[in-house]
Amino acid sequence: MSPARVKCPTCQRELDWQTAPFRPFCSERCRLIDLGAWLSEQRAIPGDGTAPHAPEPEGESRDKGGR
Repeated sequence: MSPARVKCPTCQRELDWQTAPFRPFCSERCRLIDLGAWLSEQRAIPGDGTAPHAPEPEGESRDKGGR
């Protein structure tokens, strides 16, 4: 049985899944390019976004120690 071949999501180069040290990427460079796209918000998971934070009820604080 031949090893599974996949394409790098960044550059589309074919690689062997079993032997690729940066899988699913073909190299450290492609991995960092993908990370940069997520950090610069060029890529995102679709959704409604985050819900706004609800204000805390009066008289309650995050510190439950009573100090």
